[in-house]
Amino acid sequence: MKRVIIFRNGSGVDGKVVLVTHSLDDLLAAASQKLAIRAAHLYTPQGGLIDDIRLIRDDDILYVSEGEDFQLPVQPSPGVRPPGHVGARMTPLCIGTPPSACKRCISQGGASPTNDWVTLNVGGQIFTTTRATLVTKEPNSMLAKMFSCEDSSLLPSNRDAHGAYLIDRSYTYFEPLLNFLRNGTLILDPCINPEGVLEEARFFGIESAVPVLEALITSREETQELEPLTRQQVVDALITTHHKDELRFQGINLRGADLSKLDLRNINFKFADLSRCNLAGANMNGCCLERANLCGANLEGAQLLNVKLLCANLESANLRACNFEDPAGTRSNCEGVNLRGAVLEGSMLAGVNLRVATLKNANLKNCDLRAAVLAGADLENCDLSGSDLQEANLRGANLKDAAFELMLTPLHMSQTMTCDL
Repeated sequence: MKRVIIFRNGSGVDGKVVLVTHSLDDLLAAASQKLAIRAAHLYTPQGGLIDDIRLIRDDDILYVSEGEDFQLPVQPSPGVRPPGHVGARMTPLCIGTPPSACKRCISQGGASPTNDWVTLNVGGQIFTTTRATLVTKEPNSMLAKMFSCEDSSLLPSNRDAHGAYLIDRSYTYFEPLLNFLRNGTLILDPCINPEGVLEEARFFGIESAVPVLEALITSREETQELEPLTRQQVVDALITTHHKDELRFQGINLRGADLSKLDLRNINFKFADLSRCNLAGANMNGCCLERANLCGANLEGAQLLNVKLLCANLESANLRACNFEDPAGTRSNCEGVNLRGAVLEGSMLAGVNLRVATLKNANLKNCDLRAAVLAGADLENCDLSGSDLQEANLRGANLKDAAFELMLTPLHMSQTMTCDL
């Protein structure tokens, strides 16, 4: 047995509940008795004429006329709501509440208890979800207030041509929040800015997502600070800096960057991380690399005139065929540099200051070391075959197991006095 709620044509108050029996005439007779009128026609809230009892569903809202055409319900006085504009069932949240008292059933047409779905149009993108998703997890959010039957403080927005509720916000940032309301986990694709999602979370009042997003933003900012600069970023800095201005990369992370064949003259790389960086063929004349980390870097064929490499770390670096020799006579200062296991084969190191440098196991084959200062340097197991050490200062150097085969000029005793052989 079905029941319906009936109102007088053009009225939205004083409704009556009647049982639907076996025929339309019986229903009209019951409506006449309940409303004290001569019922002739039944209309749906949209104005459709009902001419068959089978068209009526349980809990439908109907309007009864005495033969006149359908009239829209008159706007009730403040505090009284019309019974609805779509004949439908009450939602599960409204069971036990008369349709005339539930604003959500009224304004949303009352969804089916077994299929309580809501369609949203957010910034032109359609989203379909359940009412429970919007209401349950964040009961104090804007969405919960819009679609909850218990809270009538905020009615839903207007609908589009297809019945979806219009929300003028960014769908890109709304989608992660909707998924968060569904499963309680906030997942952002790499292309989505968490700051945009945070702004939407604050707008919709989804407070439980705010601390999660703030922590994610902080973590990303810290990660970005630690990420090395790319070749393009370095090139942009070079292009936008006047050639007479000093360019400082002090303490900057350039780990693994490809800076090959770039003009890097006179740049301050002090304390910079250039480990495993590709600097092959780069012009680094006049650069300050004091205490910089160039471990495992590739500087093959680089120009290193008048560089400052004090206490820099070039362990296992490739400096094959590098040029340190300045025709003007200015010497590169590499005092205390760590060149353990480095390859300097064929490099021009004339006049370079390598005092107390570590060159253990380094490859210095065929190097030009004329007048180089190697006093106190650790040259243990260093290969100096074919090198030119004319007038080089090796006093106090550790030459244990160093190889001197095929040297271009013999060493003078004064050069190696007090050396550890």
